[in-house]
Amino acid sequence: QESARRSVVRGLLRSALQGAMTAEAPPPPTAEGLTILQPDDYHHHLRDEPYLEHTVPFAARAFHRLLVMPNLVPPVTTTVMALEYRERILKRVPADVPEGSFVPLMALYLTDNTTPEEIALAKESGHVYAVKLYPAGATTNSDFGVTSYEKIMPALSKMEELGILLLVHGESTDQSVDIFEREQSFYTSTMPMIIRRCPKLRVVCEHVTSAFGVDFVLAQGPNVSATITAHHLLYNRNVIFKGGINPHFYCLPILKTEVDRRKLVEAAISSSKFFLGTDSAPHAISRKECCPGCAGCFTAHMAIELVAEAFEAEGRLGALEDFVSTRGAAFYGLPQTTKRRTLTREAWKIPKDYPFGDQTVVPLRGGETSRWKLCEREA
Repeated sequence: QESARRSVVRGLLRSALQGAMTAEAPPPPTAEGLTILQPDDYHHHLRDEPYLEHTVPFAARAFHRLLVMPNLVPPVTTTVMALEYRERILKRVPADVPEGSFVPLMALYLTDNTTPEEIALAKESGHVYAVKLYPAGATTNSDFGVTSYEKIMPALSKMEELGILLLVHGESTDQSVDIFEREQSFYTSTMPMIIRRCPKLRVVCEHVTSAFGVDFVLAQGPNVSATITAHHLLYNRNVIFKGGINPHFYCLPILKTEVDRRKLVEAAISSSKFFLGTDSAPHAISRKECCPGCAGCFTAHMAIELVAEAFEAEGRLGALEDFVSTRGAAFYGLPQTTKRRTLTREAWKIPKDYPFGDQTVVPLRGGETSRWKLCEREA
C-alpha cells in the first residue's frame, strides 16, 4: 500500500510540475520536489568486465550522457580500444532504459606516445569526445600516464586543431608537495604552461577541489571549464578522520578544507564554467578496507540526490538544473536534452553495499537515509 501511495504521489507531482513548465525556465521547486532536464555526468568510472553488469545500470538509469573514464588495465589508449569498450558498455544497459536515452561518450588515455594521427582517428570515430591527461602516478591506474609534457605537445596541438577536449587530472606528483596542496601546485605551474602553448585548446579541469582551482578556472578564457563532484560539494576533509579512518571517503584529489568546499558550492551554483562530473569510482570492499586502500568514492547510486542536498542547503535548488543538465552539454557542444526527470522529497534507506563483480562495493553514505529520490524515467 505504501509503495502504491508513493507511486500515485510521484505521478501527481510529475503532472503538476510539468504543467507548470515553460520553454524559458524549469518549474520552481515545490514542497514535494522538482523536475529538471535529464542530467548528464561528464566524469564517470564504469570499470570493465566483470563489473559492467553492476556499474552500467546505475549510470544508465540516472544519466543521459556519460563521459567514461579510460583508466582501465590496460588503459584505453587507442580509438579501436575506445570503440570496443563502448560496445561492452552498451551491452550492459538494462532493458528498462529506453533505447537511445543513455549515451556513453568515450575518451582516450593520453600517454607520452599518443600521436596526432591517433587524435585524428578519434575525431573521425564520432564517439571519442576527449582525451584524458593523468600525470603518471597521480591516481588509480595512472601508471601509464604522462611523464613528459614536451612529448605530448604534438597530440595537444592536434586536439586544439580538431576541437577535441583535454580532460585534466590536475595534481602534482611531486612527493615533496603536501597531498592537500597538489592541486594548487599543478595549477600554478603545469596547467598555465599547457594553456600558454595551446591557447585555443578546450580544457576541462576535472574534479576541482580547492578555492585555488576554482579561481584558476574563473581567470581563464571561455575555452577552460571545470567539473565538480557531488562528494566535494558536501564534505570537507574532516569526514575522512571523524571517529577514526573512513576509507570510503578517501578519494583523489582528496577532500579539502571547509573554506574550499564553500568555494566549490558557490562556483557550482553561480558560474557557467562549472558542471557536474561525479567521478563515481567503485572499488571492491577488499580494495578499500585494506592497506594500502584505493582512492575513490562510489556515488552513482545517488549522485543527483547528493547534489540536490548541497544546493538545498544553500536555498538554491532552482540552480540545480543548470549544474547537472545544461552547462556540460553547452561546453561539449552537444544539444540540450528535452526529456525531464523528477526529484521527490522521499526518504529511502541507502543499502550498505551493492554487488560488484563477484564482490561488493560500499556506496557513499551506505546504511544511511537519503531525503531525495530521483524518479525513474517515464516511458
